[in-house]
Amino acid sequence: MADNTVSVVVPVYNRPEYVREALTSVFGQTFKDYEVIVVDDGSTEDTKGALGEYLQGVNYFYKKNGGAASARNYGIEKSTGEYVAFLDSDDLWEEDKLDVQVEFLSRNPDVGLVCSDYTYIGRNEGGGKGR
Repeated sequence: MADNTVSVVVPVYNRPEYVREALTSVFGQTFKDYEVIVVDDGSTEDTKGALGEYLQGVNYFYKKNGGAASARNYGIEKSTGEYVAFLDSDDLWEEDKLDVQVEFLSRNPDVGLVCSDYTYIGRNEGGGKGR
C-alpha cells in the first residue's frame, strides 16, 4: 500500500535561485496527498541551503552528479506514492495540476502516463504554449 497518492520528484542541479519557487508551486496544490522528494544531483552551489524552511517539508537526498535522468530514477527509488510526478527545479505547476491528473488516472486505470501543455514564461524573448 502506498504511503501517499503522489510522490513529487524534483531533480535539481545548481539552481538554488529557482528551486524554492518550484517547491512553492507544489505546496500550493489543491491536492494535498503527496510527498516531495528533492534529489540534489551533485550541486556545487548551495542548493540545500537555498531550500531554507522548505527543507523541513521535503525528503532531501544528495547524490553524486549523474544527470537529470539519474536523479529522477533515484527519486523514484525513494518514492512511496501510488503515482510519481516529476517537476524540474526551474518549472512551476498550476495549482490544480495534481487534482486534475490524479482524478483522470483514477477514472482511467489502464492509462499509465499523463502529461500536459505548458506555457513558457522565461526571461528570453519568445514564449508561447507548447505540447
